[in-house]
Amino acid sequence: MQPPSVSFKRHRFPPEITARAVWLYVRFNLSLRAVEGILREQGIDVSYESVRRWTAKFGPQIARGLRRCE
Repeated sequence: MQPPSVSFKRHRFPPEITARAVWLYVRFNLSLRAVEGILREQGIDVSYESVRRWTAKFGPQIARGLRRCE
């Protein structure tokens, strides 16, 4: 999964982590806490609030990219 051409500047986490969190939420319709748990199992300590903010900011652009791929 390639991060889309979205500006991730000035964010604490790398673009790959942000894009993966939003992708999990959008693609599999998981809860925010489920995404937080999956990332924590992979050794990435991120709160569900961060995932919520990322989804609100980057979700529409990533969802458009997913629709084009299907």
